[in-house]
Amino acid sequence: MSQEIKTSDYTVCSDDNSNTVHFSGELALSNPSEYDPINKLLIALADGAPDTLTLDLRHLEFVNSSGISMLSKFVLGMRKHKDTQVVVLGSNEFSWQSKSLRNLEKLLPGLKLELS
Repeated sequence: MSQEIKTSDYTVCSDDNSNTVHFSGELALSNPSEYDPINKLLIALADGAPDTLTLDLRHLEFVNSSGISMLSKFVLGMRKHKDTQVVVLGSNEFSWQSKSLRNLEKLLPGLKLELS
């Protein structure tokens, strides 16, 4: 079942058919606990043990440090899902992505990062 979290600033929606989570807009929530609904959506998808789990961040214009922390912790947690290939799609259009997303590769050996 697909899920969507939508506000005036951002949208996060899961496509359970493709095991992809699409992020768009600006994620600038004021504290880490505000990221819990997004984290729960990610974990629910991961717990389904898909062969591939894709995080599509190509339309995410901005994310603050709390959001990067949430993504980093999620990627770290994916180490226990050894049979799931994590793919992160990013865009060189947003400078934070080319800088920050490379760090996810260090947290999860085998993570596939595609910047376009």
